Amino acid sequence: MNAFLQCAVYVVVLIALAKPLGAYMANVYEGRIRFLAPLENLVYRLSGVKPEDDMDWKRYLWATLWFNLFGFVAVYALQRLQNFLPLNPQKMAAVSADSSFNTAVSFITNTNWQGYAGESTMSYLTQMLGLAVQNFLSAATGMAVLIALVRGFARKQANGIGNFWVDVTRSTVYILLPLSLLLACVLVTQGVVQTFAPYKTVDLVQPVEFEQPKNGPDGKPVLDKEGKPVMEKVTTREQTLPLGPAASQIAIKQLGTNGGGFFNVNSAHPFENPTPLSNFLELLAILLIAAALCYTFGRMIGDTRQGWALMAAMTILFVGFLAVCVLSEQAGNPILAKAGVAQPLGNMEGKEVRFGVTDSALWATATTSASNGSVNAMHDSFTPLGGLVPMVLMQLGEIVFGGVGSGLYGMLVFAVVAVFIAGLMVGRTPEYVGKKIEAYEMKMASLAVLFPFFAALIGTAVAVVSEQGVAGMANPGAHGFSEVFYAFSSASNNNGSAFAGLSANTPFYNTTLGIVMWTSRYWLIVPVLALAGSLARKKLVPASAGTLPTHTPLFIAFLVGTVLVIGALTFVPGLALGPIVEQLQLWSH
Repeated sequence: MNAFLQCAVYVVVLIALAKPLGAYMANVYEGRIRFLAPLENLVYRLSGVKPEDDMDWKRYLWATLWFNLFGFVAVYALQRLQNFLPLNPQKMAAVSADSSFNTAVSFITNTNWQGYAGESTMSYLTQMLGLAVQNFLSAATGMAVLIALVRGFARKQANGIGNFWVDVTRSTVYILLPLSLLLACVLVTQGVVQTFAPYKTVDLVQPVEFEQPKNGPDGKPVLDKEGKPVMEKVTTREQTLPLGPAASQIAIKQLGTNGGGFFNVNSAHPFENPTPLSNFLELLAILLIAAALCYTFGRMIGDTRQGWALMAAMTILFVGFLAVCVLSEQAGNPILAKAGVAQPLGNMEGKEVRFGVTDSALWATATTSASNGSVNAMHDSFTPLGGLVPMVLMQLGEIVFGGVGSGLYGMLVFAVVAVFIAGLMVGRTPEYVGKKIEAYEMKMASLAVLFPFFAALIGTAVAVVSEQGVAGMANPGAHGFSEVFYAFSSASNNNGSAFAGLSANTPFYNTTLGIVMWTSRYWLIVPVLALAGSLARKKLVPASAGTLPTHTPLFIAFLVGTVLVIGALTFVPGLALGPIVEQLQLWSH
């Protein structure tokens, strides 16, 4: 009952906030809210932007690509030069070329995959000027592309779909900045750190003994006859506490569905997520803007029922997968149960005691419903079925609320596919919100659906048949395959979470995952904007007796079924080799 109440409160609060925030964002994008007009206009003047310039889809696309390319160069350069730059009290060295490439791609694509430990790799300047800034701009990019697609549905016989620079500026100035400032201030009251002070060294209450690899005079690990590191016992009486301007970055990482942690263990770290209240607020922030954009869509096309229908489909999928994850983790490990080991709290391996099973499973479901990737528990330690849920949610395209902007334009693409299939079934030309869906629209929708699927499957296949890919797998068999499959599913859907058993900070994985992230982000944006341009040029078609209503329970069920069937046809064979067979192995012992 407690688990049910926790989940129910979360879903109810999320949906309750969607309407007011969604209405506010619609007013922002339609130019009715401009209380920061002086700041907005200053940005335009400094950038040489003409806000009244209405771009066609190709100009909008080029603006998007150039903007993100400059972001990539800036983040890459900051990492490579951080040892020469200020705000580096711990004297962090320059980041390697392959890791810098991976991280730069990761943060401009809203993926925030991290193959490094933040507190021992990135300087304060790199964290703030590079990573935190891209948390804003990558989120704003996704929101801008969505609004361009919404205008495609809303406009009739128009060539333009808006101005990219205006959409990015308004997303940042009126939505992301105010919400981030508010959340960061609240998080500081809960104990989240926000300081420029250097790390602190403190005495432990009692000495701690542990083993670590022994290094030789050359600084490299000493190996035994079998080629394994020689371990030595070490006793320590002090601990270094990492600090930094964390609260400001954590606020935007959640609101912008970025997910990159200031510290290595992400939102399981007590300096990032110290209390149950901070946990609830950060969890709410992950899906808040994405859910509210459904109502924004309905308002901007003049039919809020369409927005609520999309939110209903997302909520059905979310609640269904959440139930599987929570119940799987509460059931515990069947091998331990057969051995007579009591598990009164369920599977607590890899979870923080202050959050427990339910909040950990809820976070895992929410973070992979969105392109967020932050974690408050170790997904690698979930039961196979519990770990299957976040994997599948990513593989569906992260359209169950999804990333800010990217989640809804992904779901709209599936809606286009759904009405086309429905049209074939009844022998009529399909229509969605007054626009006919014809061959060109279906080609673009198909490309948008298939690119992330293709990238995940091809990336996984390359990794599991290559020596470098297999070398990074810490576990053999089905679980090792799941680690690789999860990594490429995460990268191809711009999520960023991981199964921790994969050693991904290597030239092979940094490069391949970076390519997959880049491909999936921008080769998805291209057909989405092409679809927006095509729809904007079409005239609105009045509804007739043969028009399929797209706001009814029937269409919601049809949309949910379309998402699940396409996902199942693509990924069930891979899932059968990983988490499904692993769960069967647990039951067979």
